[in-house]
Amino acid sequence: MQFLNPRKLRKSRKFSRKQSKPKQQVQRSMPVANVVRARYDAAQTTAENARHWAMADAMSADCAASADIRKKLRERARYEVANNSYAKGIVLTLANDCIGTGPRLQLLTKHDNLNRQIEDAFAQWSKAVSLASKLRTMRMAKSTDGEAFGVLNFNPNVDSPVALDLQLIEADRIASPSSVMLPTRNDVDGVILDSFGNPQFYSILRQHPGRLGNYSTWMSQYDEVPASSVIHWYRADRPEQHRGIPEITPALPLFAQLRRYTLAVIAAAETAADFAAVLYTDSPANGEAQPLDPMDIVNLEKRMATVLPDGWRLGQIDSQQPATTYAEFKREILNEIARCLNLPYNIAACNSSGYNYASGRLDHQTYYKSIRVEQANLAEIVLDQIFNAWIREAMLTPEFSMLRTVRPAGLLNFRGWFFDGTEHVDPAKEANAQAKRLGSHTTTLAAEYARQGKDWETELHQRAKETKLMQTLGLTVSESQPVQPSSSSSNSQETNVHDDDTAANPTTA
Repeated sequence: MQFLNPRKLRKSRKFSRKQSKPKQQVQRSMPVANVVRARYDAAQTTAENARHWAMADAMSADCAASADIRKKLRERARYEVANNSYAKGIVLTLANDCIGTGPRLQLLTKHDNLNRQIEDAFAQWSKAVSLASKLRTMRMAKSTDGEAFGVLNFNPNVDSPVALDLQLIEADRIASPSSVMLPTRNDVDGVILDSFGNPQFYSILRQHPGRLGNYSTWMSQYDEVPASSVIHWYRADRPEQHRGIPEITPALPLFAQLRRYTLAVIAAAETAADFAAVLYTDSPANGEAQPLDPMDIVNLEKRMATVLPDGWRLGQIDSQQPATTYAEFKREILNEIARCLNLPYNIAACNSSGYNYASGRLDHQTYYKSIRVEQANLAEIVLDQIFNAWIREAMLTPEFSMLRTVRPAGLLNFRGWFFDGTEHVDPAKEANAQAKRLGSHTTTLAAEYARQGKDWETELHQRAKETKLMQTLGLTVSESQPVQPSSSSSNSQETNVHDDDTAANPTTA
């Protein structure tokens, strides 16, 4: 039998302690739980706000706006716009104010004759293909569907030398075909991207998914159209977002609340009105009043006198609906609905009864600024691409053979788009302000005419014709002017306007 040396045993124990000590330190340094320590209150998760932030996620823009989610949002937005007069009016107002009667082209190259020839030809083509109407439809689809698609293709039935047409495509037809089982990194539900993240092709189904037919048939039949021939207009709220969601998405629950509350108020008022009369008594149960069957129904005839049972009275149910807060509730809900679309309340409700002159002007300034931003985006995404395709097609026609020596990119650098101007509430004040701006050289005729949506060259040519005709007929400028109102009436109107301004802005009086 062998015995261990005590010194070696002590050394081995010391060595084992040294070996085991780091293991204990590693175990102690391991975190027990993953606790987020944040200095921001919004980053804290408590029992009170856990349910509020339960739906918050870290999904990418394209995953958050997946095909199924966009389909559900489109269906609900279309349903609400089709059945809610406020939603329909808001969408129509946005389309009318943004597009108006249609954009007008202005070229600013050195060749004046060429500029007018191209401008007139493009205006004639725009009328032939109903461009203004299609742009209004695209703006409505952008609000309801979240995105609008148009395909530039050949149409021999267009009444124009340039046989180019804009065919509108609903967002449901831009989808990945059934042959693609799983979405790839470069295929975002029908939008095929290149290696740089730019749209390269669009997969367009030949039939609408909502059309009756064999599902497997129309999902496998599609066309890949180059991105240069497809117009995709949407608002990207996040980076790396390639498909749009309805602009009225935040307002959809509010529209539902407004409709439910209105129906509930009407139902309560109708319920109270359905009871023509009610028999009631102040006597206690088993008292002196004549006994009657409770909840009994009696048919009453018009304009007839009747005798009530002993101890009973005839009364009616007082209707408590609509309450005094009904109009205020609708106003607040509509104001919240219109906020996500940058609309003031008086435009969303088409009611300015609660506004004075200054408040209406102030709210309209913010709205018109958003309209100008929308029109600039329309010109950049939609109109420039249409004009570029139109120029390339016009070069191939004998009527515009002189354009073959001009680069289309060069024309795009000298072009501008005019939209309908906004009317001023007080034309006299606006005319005086315009004269002062021109007199102080702080503006130009081009800028002032652009405010009204007019081409300054066209207006000056027209003014020159009028002046020449007046000279031929022997008329002076004062004789050709319309009859002005009397000074007393104009002074009274000016006083009333200043009184309104003073009442609206007491601090500036």
